[in-house]
This record gives sequence, structure tokens and C-alpha cells, in this order.
Amino acid sequence: MEAFHKLQQLIKDVEDDMAKAQGGNKAAGTRVRKTMQEIKDAAQEVRKAVLEMRVEP
Repeated sequence: MEAFHKLQQLIKDVEDDMAKAQGGNKAAGTRVRKTMQEIKDAAQEVRKAVLEMRVEP
């Protein structure tokens, strides 16, 4: 499932910036917020794909 793999990759990609943001790096915090929005959108795509699998026999 491509949408799920995209979601996983986004989560992996944000890890470094998350650590930097916790250390007080404001630019990293901005990148984390942007990526979290992308994660939200990717999660919605996964939800739609799962629903389609459930509906289709």
C-alpha cells in the first residue's frame, strides 16, 4: 500500500527535526509543523484506501 509507505517515510524523515526542535531550534520546529500537516494528509489517504478495501469485495 503506497499511501501507508509514504506515511511511514514522512514519520522517519521528521525524527531529526523533532529532536532539534526539542533542543530549541525554531527553524526545526517550523519544519516539524509543516511535516506534521503532511503526515495528517497522508494518514487521511491511508484511511480512504482502507475504506475502499473494505467496500470492495
